[in-house]
Amino acid sequence: MSTQPEHGADKRRSTSAMAPRNLARLCLTYALAGLAGYLATLIGMPLPWMLGPFFFLTAASVLGYISPIVPMGRELGQVAIGLAVGMRFTPAVLLATATLVPHMLVSTLYVIAYTFVAALLIKPLARIDSVSAFFATAAGGVADMASVSKEYGGDPGSVAIVHAMRVALVVAVVPFLVFFLGDHGTAPASTEVGATNYLSLIIALGLAYLVAVALKPTPLPNPWLVGPILTGMVLGVSEILVVQVPSFLIIVAQIMLGTWLGSQFKRSLLVRLPRVTISAMVAASFMIVCAGMGAFVLSYFGQMPYATSFLALAPAAVTEMVLTAKVMNLDAEIVTAFHVMRIAVVSSTVLLVFKLYMRMKGSEIGPGIQ
Repeated sequence: MSTQPEHGADKRRSTSAMAPRNLARLCLTYALAGLAGYLATLIGMPLPWMLGPFFFLTAASVLGYISPIVPMGRELGQVAIGLAVGMRFTPAVLLATATLVPHMLVSTLYVIAYTFVAALLIKPLARIDSVSAFFATAAGGVADMASVSKEYGGDPGSVAIVHAMRVALVVAVVPFLVFFLGDHGTAPASTEVGATNYLSLIIALGLAYLVAVALKPTPLPNPWLVGPILTGMVLGVSEILVVQVPSFLIIVAQIMLGTWLGSQFKRSLLVRLPRVTISAMVAASFMIVCAGMGAFVLSYFGQMPYATSFLALAPAAVTEMVLTAKVMNLDAEIVTAFHVMRIAVVSSTVLLVFKLYMRMKGSEIGPGIQ
């Protein structure tokens, strides 16, 4: 995965992908991704339309294939998923979610604690400096953590690799674990009956997109997912516009997400820093185990299904965890709320926790910390 914040690289690759000479390759990439998704459905893979393209493109990227991507494909996929999740909110669901706010805060502290321990674990394993170890395991976005790490003297390349492996392992493992738990929900009645009004759907998707764009300059985490969720909530709860997001659109969104995730891996980078890559897998496995153990406690005190609790505590990959919950008819709304709370708290406290970490390590604090 790229060692720098991905947005600029994605934009350049997306733009070049639309050049005539790359159009055939772009079509081939997504055709093969769609085929991988279909084959994944035949073998009963959980979340097949995302994991099939993800595994295929990861393998192709590691072998040296540079995959062109659809401009803003991942963002538009998140818009569709976010709107579908937002439309599932009702006044009763909002009330039930609000009662879980104390559980969200405690769970966020738990996630901060186990990522803190993961930093202590990965530093000697990967032989990286304390600053890089901390920001590599902090439960925040890769671009933000790599940038802050560089500001305080860390190695953004190592940070990016650890985050990439964490997200990859969570996406590759957690849906399987949830699937084999057998704790599937039942589809809400609103998605089982009635035809899709495509004019209303287009209007709702347009509104969701505009809200996401409007929220980009704000500190709100992941506006491409959270903005459409908020849009769906307002439209659905107020009954101004109630739409059904068709299953084929969710399938397309999954293909977009899986293709984007798989295309982020670069063989040259993984070969250059093999020890960091392997150590990142160990640290990610540790965090998944911690999330699984914490889910037992959360499911008991929060009176939630274990699978929902597990997805709520999973270390990052918010879009993919929300998507997993939606596809398996679990409480995607609750999973969303837990992850948004975590991202908001981590983003606002990460430097305070960093100070504590550095003092525990007996290390000098970087130039940007007072």
